[in-house]
Amino acid sequence: MVFVYEGAKDGVRSLRAPERVTLIVDNTRFVVDPSIFTAQPNTMLGRMFGSGREHNFTRPNEKGEFEVAEGISSTVFRAILDYYKSGIIRCPDGISIPELREACDYLCISFDYSTIKCRDLSALMHELSNDGARRQFEFYLEEMILPLMVTSAQSGERECHIVVLTDDDVVDWDEEYPPQMGEEYSQIVYSTKLYRFFKYIENRDVAKSVLKERGLKKIRLGIEGYPTYKEKVKKRPGGRPEVIYNYVQRPFIRMSWEKEEGKSRHVDFQCVKSKSITNLAAAAADIPQDQLVELHPGPQVDELDILPNHPPPGNSYHSNNEPDPDSPSPAV
Repeated sequence: MVFVYEGAKDGVRSLRAPERVTLIVDNTRFVVDPSIFTAQPNTMLGRMFGSGREHNFTRPNEKGEFEVAEGISSTVFRAILDYYKSGIIRCPDGISIPELREACDYLCISFDYSTIKCRDLSALMHELSNDGARRQFEFYLEEMILPLMVTSAQSGERECHIVVLTDDDVVDWDEEYPPQMGEEYSQIVYSTKLYRFFKYIENRDVAKSVLKERGLKKIRLGIEGYPTYKEKVKKRPGGRPEVIYNYVQRPFIRMSWEKEEGKSRHVDFQCVKSKSITNLAAAAADIPQDQLVELHPGPQVDELDILPNHPPPGNSYHSNNEPDPDSPSPAV
């Protein structure tokens, strides 16, 4: 590139060779015209050699060279230079799309179908899907999920369990014989769109990363059985009813906004050493009682906070919560 300028005194037009700067990337030197960077002022290199040099933020080393793009390979950087010349980056052979994506993010270069060209369309579509999933979930989070979290917080809860049902799902529980304890504490989102979004494990991974970035704790996303309606009631010997519910597999989100979920902060139980040995196993092993206290510390979780496990899909529920006489006895 050639620059044309007029002399300040005689107005004679003359020619000046373009400026050249040397960039060092991955121990490789690249001699370029910095004007190609300033033509893209929103990129990192555009800011470095534009406003950065004007305000003396971008400085060369003792040899007059600029060390940039730390952590990016010279092969990737050579491909990225094409973006400043033609607006297109062609992924080099042997370079993965995630590696190219990381370099583009670092250099503030747009990563989309109009910028990136590669042979591995599967990997490219995967990255574009991740971008789309992130934008979509951020919308779902604000519009559907956050209001339910606020409702839980206002009722004094420290966590939230949300089940995603389709628009056509119907929940009709029997008031006399409801499902096993636990489901009544969950909240429901009726959204076929959100249900289809969470069907993909990749979308669930993206959603989990977004929730982590927003500061939430103890995040669990997956698929679980949820009872929708009572199928039938059987009479067992002794007149005890057996209620069978229909279960559907639906996505769920469980999360907390507290750092110490499940731990009691109000009461600190101290263990008092006893002079008599009441543990027969310890007595047989001749373990001093003071060491026994250290080996078996008291529980740190409030047992009132521990809820029973959800029944697997298709399991029955006895209304009086008595043990099933037909079930096998536990092993001794």
